[in-house]
Amino acid sequence: MSAPESGSLGVVVKNLRKHYVSGGGWFGRDKQVVRAIADVSLTVPKGVSVGLVGESGCGKSTVARAVLRLVEPDDGTIFHDGVDVRALTGKALREHRRNAQLVFQDPFASLNPKRTIWQTLEEPLRVHRMGSADEIRRRVERAILEVGLPVECLSRYAHEFSGGQRQRIGIARALILEPDFIVADEPVSALDVSVQAQILQLLLRIKEARGLSFLFVSHDLGVVRYFCALTNVMYLGRIVEYGPTREVMDDPRHPYTRLLRDSSPIPDPAQRISLVSSAQELPSAANPPPGCAFHPRCPRAEARCRREVPLLRSVDGGAGRTVACHFPL
Repeated sequence: MSAPESGSLGVVVKNLRKHYVSGGGWFGRDKQVVRAIADVSLTVPKGVSVGLVGESGCGKSTVARAVLRLVEPDDGTIFHDGVDVRALTGKALREHRRNAQLVFQDPFASLNPKRTIWQTLEEPLRVHRMGSADEIRRRVERAILEVGLPVECLSRYAHEFSGGQRQRIGIARALILEPDFIVADEPVSALDVSVQAQILQLLLRIKEARGLSFLFVSHDLGVVRYFCALTNVMYLGRIVEYGPTREVMDDPRHPYTRLLRDSSPIPDPAQRISLVSSAQELPSAANPPPGCAFHPRCPRAEARCRREVPLLRSVDGGAGRTVACHFPL
């Protein structure tokens, strides 16, 4: 695939790959290559929230970190507003990081227990030399108020807050440098359901107020349906379906997306959850099945599925839907 034009807005990721080597060492185990990202291409348009969903272990978090270069990809391109992110080094890379920030999954582990909230929020501003002492104070106070916490809490420590409050602080830290792109890696999965709703509403308000782009990583289809306009479905290191969120979830074209949807909890005790073809666990990324990686779990698999890796292709007349399946639904 060709690189996007220099004027392209948003984040464009093409043919991203990341492999890890495990095993070997003192105990004589054979080395294995773990294909955390086999081949991923996705786009986050300017001002749009894009979901990345799939089972635990499919490579979602590795994609999130690779897009931000918190882990270095082995191959592929990452463009942010037309800038080749993988080509950046030194000062240019540091400047870029101001515009791309991460909201972590675990609010209990992502805050330094030895620092006050003030110290946590002012540090990025000092590192990037963004303003005088008075300007830093105003930015910190504005950020904490924006996430719904009082200025008085800035003198306190992380252990003095609930999980939802800590995640608000984590969001404030991500916003403090005024980025235009946020990667949210399972930002509500560690929270109670009632608190999840509050945090999602907060993120949605901030997104609309600031015009932010989001790559929103989650295994919860309900959360993605609420927050994301577009959705990528990921399976064992590859995108298998993409399109407008409601279309993907209401009318899935890939058997794996159908499985995810049908396995999601339904808030009705009279309804039974269908676990069609889900008896088998996700295959190992160190030893993926040949051909389509989903074929051992797929009720529609044929001989071709065991031989050939399906490529993403347009369906529904090219109306924004793509599916990597030889026999789409």
